[in-house]
Amino acid sequence: MIELKNIWHHYGIRPTLRDINLTVSPGELLCVMGPNGMGKSTLLGVIAGILAPIKGTVRINGLTRRQSIEEEKKIREQVVYLPDTPWLPDSNTGREFILGVGRLYGVDEDRLFDHAQKLLDLFDLSDKGDRTISSYSTGQRKKIGLCSGLITDAPIMILDEPFSGGLDSSGLLALQQVLKHLAERDDVTVVMAVPVPELVEGLADRIAIIQNGQILACDSTTGLRQTTGTDGTLGEVLEQLLHPDGPKNLASYFETVDQK
Repeated sequence: MIELKNIWHHYGIRPTLRDINLTVSPGELLCVMGPNGMGKSTLLGVIAGILAPIKGTVRINGLTRRQSIEEEKKIREQVVYLPDTPWLPDSNTGREFILGVGRLYGVDEDRLFDHAQKLLDLFDLSDKGDRTISSYSTGQRKKIGLCSGLITDAPIMILDEPFSGGLDSSGLLALQQVLKHLAERDDVTVVMAVPVPELVEGLADRIAIIQNGQILACDSTTGLRQTTGTDGTLGEVLEQLLHPDGPKNLASYFETVDQK
């Protein structure tokens, strides 16, 4: 279980997160969505432990983040965090990097080598796996970052915009299928920020919508449709919640354009 209580965070005089209370159940896949600059990445960073909240507590499976070295170490053994643009060692090969991450998480050597090869195959990196990361394209760097997260076998995965970063159609499909498989398991918990609702419709157990640093709503797709009275796509549901004046603004814009 992931539990956030009364979380506040800010980078200056304006709060980025304001009194966030959120619980993620074991085995759940939770998507965090909302407009740009509303605190999605900050929220994931707080859950992952790379940011310390100004106020409030984060608990992972009964352990409190930043409470003590011993508790924090136990948490980090269970959690993998993949930022939107992860740091990658340019002088290492992709295979060396993901093997190193797997060893850091104590993955058995026999499983480690086999899993690494299958991940490289899955993301179409077999030909690049033994070349230095400095030779990788933007999309290939994104793929090797995803491989480094998946090879850990961590029971809790925090993924910040895993679908961004130049993934090609094959990479997007592979990631969707992997996440769908993880969502069907009850021993892996996933929290991820996703900007495009179509990528996760039918995949997420619940969707937490954040606006102005606060949780505006957190429910299943069905529940959000009932809340808004909208039978449309998830994108239309989110638009109704986040931008109720959107249709009016769009009509006003077209009226201006057509007057030219």
